[in-house]
Amino acid sequence: MGGLHLGLVGLGRIGALHAANLATTAGVGRLTLADADGARARAVAAALPAGGARTAAVDVAVDVADDVDALLRSGVDGLVVAAGTAAHPALVRAGVDAGVPVLCEKPVALDAARSLEVLEHVAARGGVVRIGHQRRFDAGYREARRAFRAGELGWLHAVRALTCDAAPPPVAFLAGSGGLFRDCSVHDVDAVRWVTGREVVEVYARGSNNGDPAIGAVGDVDSAVALCTLDDGTLAVLSASRYNGAGHDVRLELQGSLGTVVAGMDASTAARSAEPGVAFPDGAPHATFADRFAAAFRAEVAAFVELVAGGTGAGGAGDDLCRLEDSLAASLVADAAQESLLTGAPVPVPPPGAVVRAGGRERAR
Repeated sequence: MGGLHLGLVGLGRIGALHAANLATTAGVGRLTLADADGARARAVAAALPAGGARTAAVDVAVDVADDVDALLRSGVDGLVVAAGTAAHPALVRAGVDAGVPVLCEKPVALDAARSLEVLEHVAARGGVVRIGHQRRFDAGYREARRAFRAGELGWLHAVRALTCDAAPPPVAFLAGSGGLFRDCSVHDVDAVRWVTGREVVEVYARGSNNGDPAIGAVGDVDSAVALCTLDDGTLAVLSASRYNGAGHDVRLELQGSLGTVVAGMDASTAARSAEPGVAFPDGAPHATFADRFAAAFRAEVAAFVELVAGGTGAGGAGDDLCRLEDSLAASLVADAAQESLLTGAPVPVPPPGAVVRAGGRERAR
């Protein structure tokens, strides 16, 4: 059977989604899965499309490895990492040391200091690593970026980014997630940087806990807002919540001197108009991130497949995959937001380029 041989480690919600997408992506011939829970890996493998969703051009053989070492020894051409965040650094290093390109779910590590250590390891070995920020492949976000960069919006006076889950994940997950800004709003940070081309220089954050008190007991908040100042003075507001009962709501609004665009404002937006006679939005609200970004996730793994196959030239789909340096920049902002949340004071964000040049754990803090 022809096509690339890809490995996927970590088969929770996002890992199972990646497995289903990889199994139906043109150019993939074999998919090897691994998870700390072998039974879960076998269950995901058994549930993958077996003919119905495949075509003559997409016919993937699926097998299961006992662990990541066995997976890498099987001769994979590329590795997708979807395990828990704490496991990301070791798995990325393993893939790079094996000489294969890696796509790792965000964030690359629990904080910027540990992300920098991974970046230095990858750079020393000449590795190819990309980080999963699927909003870069969402049609609305891409159009917002195009409109702004084409000058259609004029200069920006405000950016508003929103990520609200319909319901919180298990508290056990939140306890090891690094906090709401690192786990959730880091997507918004990457989107703001990618769309505007600007850096965040200062963050002021506040949070609250009005839901399950167990979330506060593990040191997290269930809702938060961060005011970010960009390097050209533009203000960006990040808003996040674990309790958006209307559904999964993710949007990005760019307000400019000439016009305004909103990504994520479709018929399934998890909101309703209070104005009489206005029916929009009139579709069923998005229930989860997998529903909201289904097409973007498919496009993201397809771009990684292209990258693995050698599609690294300018203009290729792989160009939009998030690089380690950009992931580090987003982590610096998320770290600053978490610090501001604890101190109640604005926190400056160091320039990511300076952090990379300086190196070292203490300088990344």
